[in-house]
Amino acid sequence: MTPWLRKILGMNWILFTTMLALAVFGVIAIYSCTYMRDNPAYSTMWRKQAVWVGISTVVFFVTSLFHYRWIRKGALPMYAVSMVFLVLTLFMGITKDGARCWLKLGPLQFQPAQLAVLSGILILALFLTQFPRMHPLLKLFACGLLSGAPALLIMIQPDLGECLVWIPVVFSMLFIARLPLRYLVVVLLLAAIAMPLAYRFKLKPYQQARIVAFIDPEIDAQGSAWAINQCLIAIGSGGWAGKGFLAKDSQVELGFVPRTTVPNDYIFAAIGEQWGFVGGSTLVGGFALLLGTCCYVAAHASDRLGLLLCVGVLALLFAHTFQNIGMNISLMPVTGVPLPLISYSGSFVFVIFFGLGLVNSVWIHRKE
Repeated sequence: MTPWLRKILGMNWILFTTMLALAVFGVIAIYSCTYMRDNPAYSTMWRKQAVWVGISTVVFFVTSLFHYRWIRKGALPMYAVSMVFLVLTLFMGITKDGARCWLKLGPLQFQPAQLAVLSGILILALFLTQFPRMHPLLKLFACGLLSGAPALLIMIQPDLGECLVWIPVVFSMLFIARLPLRYLVVVLLLAAIAMPLAYRFKLKPYQQARIVAFIDPEIDAQGSAWAINQCLIAIGSGGWAGKGFLAKDSQVELGFVPRTTVPNDYIFAAIGEQWGFVGGSTLVGGFALLLGTCCYVAAHASDRLGLLLCVGVLALLFAHTFQNIGMNISLMPVTGVPLPLISYSGSFVFVIFFGLGLVNSVWIHRKE
C-alpha cells in the first residue's frame, strides 16, 4: 500500500462526510431562497456555490494529505499576504452595505478579512509553539500585536462581524496555550471597557442602529429592526415541520426577509421557514457533530501545534455558527456573518474547507 493511499484510507471520514453533507445542504438551501428571482445574479447563486464546493473539496484533500507542520514555513507568508490584501481593500475594495470589505482581483472576488482570520490562526499557533519559555506577559503582548494588526484593519473597513469572530478565536488559542488566566481576565475587562468607546467612535450609524434594534426590536420596526422581525416571523411560521421545500407565498419568496441578504445573512431563517423546527435542529445537530469531531481530533493531536490548529479552526466554526444563527433568532445583533458551509460565500467555503483540511491532516499524522 502506497503512503498516499494509506493516508486517504486513514482520513477522518466522519469529519469529511459531515462537512460535505452540510455544504451540499447549503447549496440546496441557497437554491430554495433564490430560484424565484428574475435577476441572474441571484438565481445562479446555487450553481456558483456548487462550483466552489467542488473546488474546495479538492483543496480539502490536498491539505489533508500534506503534513500540517508545513505551516512552520508557510504561516508567515500567508499572514503577510493577507495583511497586504487587507491594506488593498482599504483603497481598492468594493463597498457593500456601507462597508468596504470586498476585494476583486481579476475574476475573483473575496473578503480578505476571512483569509486574514485563518492566516492569523496559523501564525498564532506557530508562535505559541515556537517560544514555549518566553515570559507569559511578553507572549501575550506579541500575540496582541499579531492578532491586533489584522483586527484593526478589519475594523477600519468596518467589518464588525469578523472582529467579533476574531475575539473568541484568539482567546481560545491563548487559553489552550496555558497563558495565565489572570492575564486573560484583565484583557477581557479592558475589552469590555473599550466596547462603549468603539460603539461611540468606530461604528457607523447603521451599525449602531442594528445594536439598538437588537436591544429593543420595537424601537424601529419598519427600519433597522425590520429584517430581524421578519426572520422571527419566518422561523415561527415554519412550525414543527416547515412549510415545505420551495414553499409558495412564504416570507422569503415574497421578499419580506431582505432578498439581497437572505442567501447570506438570513439563510437560517429561510431554512427554518421551509424545514421547520425539525430541519433547523437537524442542521444545528450537524454542526454539533462537526465541532465534536474537531474536539476529538484536537484531543488526539500528536503535538501542541496540531492541538492549537484544531482549537483555532474549532473556535472559528463555533463563533461563526453561533453569531449567524444567533442574529437570525434575535440572540445576537445583526453583523453580517455568514453561516459556515451553508451561506452563499464562495471564498468562505474555501477558507472553511482549507481549515478543516488542516484538522484532518492533524488526524492523519497523529501517530508521527
